[in-house]
Amino acid sequence: MNLATIALKSIRQRMLSSSLTALSVALGVMLMVAVLVIHGIVADMFNQRSIGYDLIVGAKGSPLQLVLNTVYRVSQPIDNLPYLFYLDLEKQPLVEHAIPFCLGDVTEQGGFPLVGTTNKYFELSYAPRRTFAIKGTVFRKSLDAIIGSHVAKENGWKIGSQFTLVHGGRDSDHVHDEKFTVAGMLAPTGTANDKTVFIHLKGFFAIAGHEKPPEEAIEQLQKFYPDDPRIQQLERSDFVDEEEEADAGAHAGHHHHALPDELKEVTAVLLRMKNDVAAIMFASQLENESPAMAVNPILPMRRLMVDIVGNVQKVLLVLTGLIIVVSGVGIFVSIYNSMSDRRREIAIMRALGASRGVVFSIILVESILLCFGGGLLGVAMGHGLVFIAAPYVELQSGILIDPLAFEMAELYLLPVLIAMASLVGFVPGLTAYRTDVARALAD
Repeated sequence: MNLATIALKSIRQRMLSSSLTALSVALGVMLMVAVLVIHGIVADMFNQRSIGYDLIVGAKGSPLQLVLNTVYRVSQPIDNLPYLFYLDLEKQPLVEHAIPFCLGDVTEQGGFPLVGTTNKYFELSYAPRRTFAIKGTVFRKSLDAIIGSHVAKENGWKIGSQFTLVHGGRDSDHVHDEKFTVAGMLAPTGTANDKTVFIHLKGFFAIAGHEKPPEEAIEQLQKFYPDDPRIQQLERSDFVDEEEEADAGAHAGHHHHALPDELKEVTAVLLRMKNDVAAIMFASQLENESPAMAVNPILPMRRLMVDIVGNVQKVLLVLTGLIIVVSGVGIFVSIYNSMSDRRREIAIMRALGASRGVVFSIILVESILLCFGGGLLGVAMGHGLVFIAAPYVELQSGILIDPLAFEMAELYLLPVLIAMASLVGFVPGLTAYRTDVARALAD
């Protein structure tokens, strides 16, 4: 009979206390595995593998706010950019692709954010080596829409479904008259695109209220083009006819009108540069020469991960680590308290020829089996917890969680548990090692 078999028999004799101590280890490991896996998923979401653009150009302000608003559709836009500025960005020699990005309004059903853009957005990869898969077609008409997978699932929309928009966000009750038609549906991407409704840029500008008032548009253009005589000479009267025509159309219940480029604006522009050096040079140039800024989306998100999310993960790992340590103490107390009841058992083993080293090893193996078994159970429970939570998290946040996701840090858990078990079992094992055979048998 080997040491492990003897240790298992000893554990079975105290099944209830042994099971509870092993379960406490399992719960601690379960929480740690869940924290590691979920943090890994969040880290992947907020790093370069989930962002397919070199620069995001927006109004000057907080880089983090610009990235959160544009890439993740949270937070409010800082300000808008002139549409003419976007057209100029397209012509820059260092820019390979410039994608307009217009945020505004939400769907009446479900309150999903609306983005006005062009077909180019779906032709380029949304992350390195990851491209959009669309069921249906891209934009063909101005009132066509392409919806994310979560939007389709939540609202039950299919190709050909029609929907309306609420102006100004979820708290508004101003519903636009236009009905948009679902032309395409995106396959799941695990990004904010899954919870977004995209419409053609022409359709976005055709909606009343999406034009900038002439006075504000002229003032903004003059800031962006201080050396352009044509821009500096613009006056409100240059657009008043168009504005009155638009108002007349709105009162007639018909919002489609030709909007001058000077009154159009975009929330941001996504840039794919020709190379990394071009991205650095262009961002620096824009910072010095324009009221806009160009942000590498990776940098503010990396700061967010390090300064906030990373610290939260450390706190959670410390707490779960303490749970595991407390569980180890529980195992120590359980085994140590049992030593007085097992003195006769140990003395008989010694009398039958077992050496002090064998007795010590049995106690040590018993501690290791409890920790190792609890650890294995905890790893299984942790991944089971992630598996069960994955559909709920996807429903609430749109984040795709791989139920089989694995973090390399998990490989260190079981060796650490074995080391802890060895420490925990040392004192009880030493007590067994020093047992006086004659006195134990006499008692």
